[in-house]
Amino acid sequence: MATLKLTDVGKTYGGTVEVLKHINLDIKEGELIVFVGPSGCGKSTLLRMIAGLEKISAGTLEIDGDVVNDVPPAQRGIAMVFQSYALYPHMTVRENMSFALKIAKQSKDEIDAAVDRAAKMLQLEDYLDRLPKALSGGQRQRVAIGRSIVRDPKVYLFDEPLSNLDAALRVATRIEIAQLKEKMPERTMIYVTHDQVEAMTLATRIVVLANKGVAQVGTPLELYERPNSEFVAQFIGSPSMNLLKGEVVSTGAQTRVHLGNDGVAFSDYPTTEADQGLQVKVGVRPEDCRIAKDGDFYFYEGKVDITEALGEVTLLYFEAEMGQDPVIAKLPGVHSNMRGQTVRLTTESDKVHLFADGVSLHYREGTPEPENA
Repeated sequence: MATLKLTDVGKTYGGTVEVLKHINLDIKEGELIVFVGPSGCGKSTLLRMIAGLEKISAGTLEIDGDVVNDVPPAQRGIAMVFQSYALYPHMTVRENMSFALKIAKQSKDEIDAAVDRAAKMLQLEDYLDRLPKALSGGQRQRVAIGRSIVRDPKVYLFDEPLSNLDAALRVATRIEIAQLKEKMPERTMIYVTHDQVEAMTLATRIVVLANKGVAQVGTPLELYERPNSEFVAQFIGSPSMNLLKGEVVSTGAQTRVHLGNDGVAFSDYPTTEADQGLQVKVGVRPEDCRIAKDGDFYFYEGKVDITEALGEVTLLYFEAEMGQDPVIAKLPGVHSNMRGQTVRLTTESDKVHLFADGVSLHYREGTPEPENA
């Protein structure tokens, strides 16, 4: 029900410590935007600035076209779900969910209707008379979400709401949040997480934050398939993308790169004659690797140091060269007998990413689009 626009927003503490700068975002009505990034990048700080809990040091924040920099949190039409639940321990579920409405002096009928509606949406009808201590972690988080729903805000803010839950509860509650969004498609939501699975499965668009600003914005698949930098390429996806040094030896609609140990990679990233001899990083995601057969081109050759058999897939960790991260291959099925073997890896040309000076060749100014784009 709301649009948000952040224009050149920044945050400075004490006039000297700059945490965020030049944040420019247009968030459309009904989107579920996820902020991700490394620890300390300012995800929660940006969320709190939107909520009004942190003062905006520079730029403007607009909600539905109105600048709200100096508008108190209670008047912004925003509800926030915290990592720590923040429930009143002496109040029942119903009392926790209705508290804000009582403060707003709504009638008992209006309050009861709002609480019952939210409880049904979150499957909390059977728990309304319980105290928080009698609930599981997932149920407590649903109560915290329900407390936001009853207020019927313009924008929902979620600050790492699942980080206190165990693995099984995180999966279940993540699904519940996705189902909740489907029930409220017109509601705008902003969600902070460090969990890539949450980001990839929940987001309409992902905002990757780094170096005090926005590294890239796009749909989950856009960031996965077309990262604009080495940082985004390695941050999105688990395990991280493999990056290997190479040199462009053939340019055109398909680019050929030579790597160490006679490795060769073909990429659908187009290049020009000026790129001949360009030193690049060749990026291949572990899940896009496969074992080369005799006579196949291969981009990497190395000895398997460690294997992790997970049942549906096996992770192969290769011996790392000095100063480099180990290459990882993620192969379907069980390959537990490969430790100590020398293996060659290959992949398809449309799975090979190229970076120069940390920037994807796909996003360079003047780079031609692929013929199949």
